[in-house]
Amino acid sequence: MDDDLDTETVVVRTYVPAYQKSTWEEHADDLGMSQSEYIRTMVQAGRAGFESPAEEPRSPDATPRGNGLETQVLELLRSDTYSWEQLLEAVSDDIETQLENTLDELQTNNRIRYSGRHGGYTLIGDTDGN
Repeated sequence: MDDDLDTETVVVRTYVPAYQKSTWEEHADDLGMSQSEYIRTMVQAGRAGFESPAEEPRSPDATPRGNGLETQVLELLRSDTYSWEQLLEAVSDDIETQLENTLDELQTNNRIRYSGRHGGYTLIGDTDGN
């Protein structure tokens, strides 16, 4: 592990539907984890399938238990039986919600805007923070 890494903890805020937070709270309880530990672990688990080994060191206390989609499907199936179409709708809705929240946040921060003239979303100036 790189000794130059800043291991200070910082606050990260996100917004999720109430039903999702409730599901996360129950699952965290079942695993004996705090909500922070649960979310940190699930994010790291979901990222595991999307990063190359050299990209970013993992949090020392993350203990991934599968990828994010797998976790989401298992959570859904714990409560009921779903058809393919119902599962697709359930996981797609989550992606749509995440996209909508991200677009709202980017517009609020004046990093993007919707342009009817250009037929969609467009960048505003330099959006990489410079």
